This record gives sequence, structure tokens and C-alpha cells, in this order.
Amino acid sequence: MTNETEKNPLGTAVVTGASAGLGKIYADRLAKRGYNLILVARREDRLQAVAETLRNSHGVKVDTIVADLGTVVDLERVATVLSTNADITMLVNNAGTSTLAKLGDTALSDIKSMTDVNVTALVRLSLAALPAFRQRDHGVIINLGSVLSFHALPISSAYSGTKGYVLNFTRGLQDEVAGTGVRVQLVLPAATATDIWDLSGVPLTQLEPGTVMDAEECVDAALAGLDQGELITMPSLEDVQVLKDYEEARLKLMAASRTSKSASRYHVGN
Repeated sequence: MTNETEKNPLGTAVVTGASAGLGKIYADRLAKRGYNLILVARREDRLQAVAETLRNSHGVKVDTIVADLGTVVDLERVATVLSTNADITMLVNNAGTSTLAKLGDTALSDIKSMTDVNVTALVRLSLAALPAFRQRDHGVIINLGSVLSFHALPISSAYSGTKGYVLNFTRGLQDEVAGTGVRVQLVLPAATATDIWDLSGVPLTQLEPGTVMDAEECVDAALAGLDQGELITMPSLEDVQVLKDYEEARLKLMAASRTSKSASRYHVGN
């Protein structure tokens, strides 16, 4: 059992949205690896139960912060911990919320909630952790996006918009820290069996069973991808060449757009 007065060589991992779903499993897997933990979630009863289980199962130090990352005050409390606790070596930006419905049928408050948690909180906490990681030239940020980061459905325009932000923000941050000891991983799960589906308005029972991954398998694959040095991990993608082709096409499109002249198809009739 880890002596809480001794410095843990792995350091402390902060996991948001840790009371259920992927966050709860990330907490378990990281504790099993020997990380001390700071777990963040809104539901205090569930959060404390998870923390107690991990202490008993893995013998690591587990602290908790009850916080709603969609509120400025709570978000800043967590950001302060990230920016001042020198033991923190990993941040798992897992917290997220989803409302799946046509935009005209979605309340503005639901759109604001998705933006506040999926985008603002992720960026704010990354910003809080980054300076110390850079100073020590060591640290890991894991950002949870979605396959809907690069695709939108008629019922996911707002949610896909927030996850598209996560994708581009994370890719830019990866380029920013390239060549340093700071690592940033983007995880893009497809449909995964967590309670976010029922909360989103699309019950899990409405999805085809063969398209839904077990949450534990998703996290285990994501951490295997981290171990293998992947910048982008898609747990359900068997043929990695598809992702490579996508990345090559993205870069080719960007390169082809860098010209001072408008395309010839817009000069018809001139």
C-alpha cells in the first residue's frame, strides 16, 4: 500500500467526470497503475463511493472535488488546484454533456451547458495544467472528443460543434508542445455504453448493439494508445490507414487553400 506521506513517482492524475462512465473507469485504471488521484464530479455520493473503492482496491491516495464544471466558480476552484499542486502529472478531460435533438428543438440552456462543459471547462483546465507541465517538461493531457468531432448528424449539430472544437483545440495544442516532454492525446470514441445516452435524450436501447462498445474496453484501448504514443486514438477503428488517409487529406486541403487567388471556377463569365 502506498504511504500517503511519500511522494508518488507517477504523481497525481486529475480525472473529471469521475463518478460514472468513462471517467470512473479511467480512475480505476490509473489507480491500478499506481497514480494518486484527484477525482472531480458533480454527484457527491457517487464520487465518494468511487474514491473509497479505489482507496481500498489499489491503496493509492484519492482526493475528491465536488464541482459542476459548467459553473464559473466551481471551474475556477478546480483550475486553481491544477495550477498550484506540483504533484499533478496528468489531466484527463473526460467530463462532458450531451443533448441530441434537432437544433430548433433544443433549449438554449442545453446548448450553453454543452459549450460550458465540453469546451470552456476543457480549455480552462488544460490552460491551468499546462504551465507547470511545460516548466517540468513532463505531463500528460488526455482530451475526450468523439467520432462526432468530425461528423454531424441532424440531431447533433450543437454537440458535434463542441466536439469539433475539442478536436481542433487538441491538435493545435499537440503541435504547440511537439518536441517537449508534454504529451497530449486526443481520444475519439464512437458509441460507448455509458449513461450519457439516456441523459442525452437518445436511450442506449435505441442503438444497434453491434455498434456500441463496452466502456471498459474503450478506456483500456485509449490507454493502450497512450502507451503506444498515439496522438489520436480511436478505440473502435480497426484499420488505422483510414485515419492516416483522413489526416493526409486534411493537410492536403489546407495546403491547397493557401493561395492569394480565388479558384478559377468563380471566374466564369468574367
